[in-house]
Formats: sequence, C-alpha cells, structure tokens
Amino acid sequence: MDRLRAIEVFVTVVDDGSFAAAADALDMSRNMASRHVADLEAHLGVRLLNRTTRSLSLTSTGAVYLERARHILAQLDEADRIAGLQTLTPQGRLAVSAPMSFGVRHIAPYLGQYTSVNPDVSIDMTLNDRLVDLVEEGFDVAIRITGRMSDSNLIARRIASAREIMCASPEYIASHGSPETPQSLLDHRCLGYSLGSEGDLWRVRDSTGASEQVRVSPAVWANSGDAIEEVAVSGGGIALQPDFIANADIASGRLVRVLPGWTGSTLGIYALSASKRYEPLKVRSFLDWIAALYRPKPPWTANCETK
Repeated sequence: MDRLRAIEVFVTVVDDGSFAAAADALDMSRNMASRHVADLEAHLGVRLLNRTTRSLSLTSTGAVYLERARHILAQLDEADRIAGLQTLTPQGRLAVSAPMSFGVRHIAPYLGQYTSVNPDVSIDMTLNDRLVDLVEEGFDVAIRITGRMSDSNLIARRIASAREIMCASPEYIASHGSPETPQSLLDHRCLGYSLGSEGDLWRVRDSTGASEQVRVSPAVWANSGDAIEEVAVSGGGIALQPDFIANADIASGRLVRVLPGWTGSTLGIYALSASKRYEPLKVRSFLDWIAALYRPKPPWTANCETK
C-alpha cells in the first residue's frame, strides 16, 4: 500500500464529499479511490468513514486522523516547495574539506566573494591534510591535491595545477652554499613532508625532460607544509614545496629557489563531489566558482617560474 497516496485519497474524499468526486479530482477510478481508503483503514485497524448509499461521514477516529493527515500533506507540500527552490537559487549549508595550507592561502581569502553573490549559502570549511570520505563524513565538496587521481565513484573536476619546487632561505645558502646538481642535495640538510606519497624520495626533472631521483635524509620531518615552510624560512634546510605554499615567501625574499632549472612533481588540484545526478545548485555553483577563481593562470605561479 502506498500510504501517502491513501492518505491523500482519504483527505480528498472528505473534502469533495464523495468517492466519485475524489476519483475525478485525482484522475483515478471510483473503485481505486475506494480501495485506497479501505486499505488505509485495514492498515490502521479502524474505520475512518461511515458509508451509506447516500452519504459519507467521518467516524470520531476519522475526524482525529483527518487533522493529522492534513498536517502530513501540508508538510510534504512544504518539503516539495523547499526542494524546488533549491533548483532555482543556491542555498543551505555547504560542507567543504580542503588541505590546510591550500585552504588558508587560496580558498579562505576569496570565500567572501562567493557568499556575497550567494547570500543564502553558508560555508562550513574543514581544513586538514588527510583524505576524507565525502559520503561517510558528510562533505559536499573536497579539494584534493595529488600527482595522480585514483579511480573512485566520486566526480573529480581539475581546477588548477601546481608544481613542487626546491627552496631555502638566503641565510642557509650563505652558510652552506647552493647545490649544483640534484645529487649534491645529499650533502645538504633537507626537510621532509611526512604525508607525501614518497617521503624522502625526491623525483625532479629539468626543462629538457631529464629526470633524476634522490633519496634525501631529512633533518626535520613534519606533516604540515606550513611547518616545513617555517623551518625553511628559519634557515633549517632545503624544502621541496608546492609552489602554492612557497610563492609568497619567494616573492618577499624570505626564500630563494634552489636548483631553479629543476622541479618536482606536477600536481593536479581537484574539486571532488559525490555525484552529478541531482547535484544541488549550491554544489554546482561552488564548483563553477572555484574553477573560475584560478583562471587563466593560478596566482601562485607568479614567482616560481623555472629559470
């Protein structure tokens, strides 16, 4: 039995005064309308309507049930109305997960732009560097930065790219010199990002396409790109950093490029969502906005070009 349909038929029979009138209003046969009400009464184990050949009347139980039934149908109509509005304008809470360093530097400063254009959307942004499960943890969108996007049921939209570059403070270079080749990194203090997929193995490539790999011995490990950045700025060693972290410190002179003709991995920056089917407008609008934010060229590339 379709309980909601049966409730709708019951209320319409009472409002229109007969099964025939209700059947016409709901575009069904009189027998089908009667069957819906009979099934509802059987499910409840009570009689809702007194029936004679000439008239219908509510039982005392039917009168009580009618009030609740009207409320249920009104709530359903309201839910439908609200869902319909979601297809017209972005609204509601939007849960976003992003890596800490990228989120602080390259998402948070611009969120005011998005919310000013979409005032009915509230952003709930969680920043951490672990891989979140969108469905299990209730996120609408996750930003993921990786050299290779793994296969999954998620919809991944590439919104920008980044590159790993080597950098150190001017003070470190003054004290220890600058490596001449990738292999000479073995003679230097290096800094390791412990959440990186290859840890102490640095893979680098020059502008001709030649590649080398060096297994460094980090003097400091950290699970935060920001922490690695601060150690490098303080003279602690050479860091292999994504340009979206290092760019500002290179621009200010707190860091300088090391082996500027060489770069590490190229990273894809992806916006992930659960599904395109029935995608809420708030999700679609955020994905379109963040993709446009880094076009035509991401701002973090300005001071990190290969020389």
